[in-house]
Amino acid sequence: MPNKVAVVTDSTAYLPDQHLKQYNISVTPLSVVWGEQDLLDGVDILPDEFYKRLASSKVMPTTSQVTPAAMQGVFQSLLAQGYDVLGIFISSKISGTVESAIQALDMLPGSAGRITIVDSLWTTMALGLPVLTAARAAQAGESLAECEKITKNACAHTGVLFVVETLEFMRRGGRIGGAQAFLGTALNIKPVLEMRDGRIEPVEKVRTKQKAIQCAIDVVVERIKGQAPIRLAATHADCEADASSLLAAASAQLDPIETFCCPLSPVIGTHTGPGTVALNYMFGVA
Repeated sequence: MPNKVAVVTDSTAYLPDQHLKQYNISVTPLSVVWGEQDLLDGVDILPDEFYKRLASSKVMPTTSQVTPAAMQGVFQSLLAQGYDVLGIFISSKISGTVESAIQALDMLPGSAGRITIVDSLWTTMALGLPVLTAARAAQAGESLAECEKITKNACAHTGVLFVVETLEFMRRGGRIGGAQAFLGTALNIKPVLEMRDGRIEPVEKVRTKQKAIQCAIDVVVERIKGQAPIRLAATHADCEADASSLLAAASAQLDPIETFCCPLSPVIGTHTGPGTVALNYMFGVA
């Protein structure tokens, strides 16, 4: 009888609680470091509270990756329960979390062949959708090797475009990548950005937020229309109305089989700033 597989991800995927429970997904939280406080993402600080505090705080938060020790604790507990472990984490090009997972693996002698780590090259629900796909495969009884294969295929059929109010938060957090090219443009420009090969890259400069959101929808529709099944997730930093209308507009054109509208985790919000809205998608994955 092969071992059951348990899926582990990090808090930046910010999957809804009911899905975490339903598919037995473990979450390793990154940290929001705010002055003297070290707050676990989604545990000690939740999105609503985070954005309220951000609006009035003189001190800006920073973030830190999951520690190898925290990762080791989660892996060890799952191995002890008889699971093989599939860890799927935020892009190694914007966080050291994958590195922590690899270090945790080295701290668990005898776990060879029972733990597999996948660098998703994504974050937010572009990470969450492959994680869900893997967890569903695990629940259906697939082996660790098969779940890994399914995850990598899902990651290869995933993407995210997003619109930020300002590039200032990304510049400050050092996560700006190729979007650096948009710095210094007129203040009223709304940048449309995407993740490409694990990094943040520029797509388009647009004059208003609504036009920028429309631009993101147009690009996604052009890329994936007709490549069913399609799944969509709108994620947002304290702007649920924008996310809902984005999701409705994209869904009307793409006819997705599953949709999500969820907040961006505080760790991601630290780097994007409030008002950010993203369209995450996965296509052609059963």
